[in-house]
Amino acid sequence: MEFKDILFEKKDRVATITLNRPEKYNALSFNCYLEIMQAFENIEKDKEIKVVVIKSSGKAFCAGADLGDLGTVAGGQKTGTVSEQPKPGGGRGPYEVIEGCSKPVIAAVQGMALAGGLELLMVCDIVIASEQAKFGDQHANFGLIPGGGATQRLPRLIGIRKAKELLFTGDWISPQDAERIGLVNKVVPADKLDDATNEMCQKLIGKSYEATSAVKKLVYDGMQTDLESGLKLERAAVAAHFSSATFKEGIKAFTEKRKPDFSQV
Repeated sequence: MEFKDILFEKKDRVATITLNRPEKYNALSFNCYLEIMQAFENIEKDKEIKVVVIKSSGKAFCAGADLGDLGTVAGGQKTGTVSEQPKPGGGRGPYEVIEGCSKPVIAAVQGMALAGGLELLMVCDIVIASEQAKFGDQHANFGLIPGGGATQRLPRLIGIRKAKELLFTGDWISPQDAERIGLVNKVVPADKLDDATNEMCQKLIGKSYEATSAVKKLVYDGMQTDLESGLKLERAAVAAHFSSATFKEGIKAFTEKRKPDFSQV
């Protein structure tokens, strides 16, 4: 697939997906969703990629779904377009594809993350925000119901009471408040956003892909079940991990008092 609504770059084991519709505040068109899913399909197949970054061009991170475009597709008014092409993702939606990526996904938020844009950052593993960013759901302001998982993921991320307040009122919140309630990991000056994102990428690149991927899946699966079942999943994963090359290299490095090298395992 030739990308038109996103930019895709791979450099130094980092894949960067840039939403590239600045004139639309990076609103997510139907085609944009498809391109994101295709990009993540490529990322999963590429063993050289260790970390994924999602960012945006222009002043906004993402203004949510392009309702005009999606409404036209939903109404069956588009023919001979990308809507008729085979869809990547194996039957999953774009948010589930991102959430299910085996590699850490970092969102770098430079401006507003609204509605579907807020839902987009919710499925990323780590969120770094500029001091100029702002966050809001705002479906309620137009009599709409979130369709990208906000009603389910937001309460799990920040707690049910604060989530309901944001979903009911459609209010904006500042990056500082977003950090305080756990919606974002870190807030940095606008001119330091790229540096902070790159620094986080470098931290993650040096870790074991196998271990990080397993931990990511355990966290996700554990959130879907009760504590006892989650602990059973963890014990089974640890037992299986004992025989891995990653485990052996980690233990050897510890005993030899050196930094482990996971590049060859």
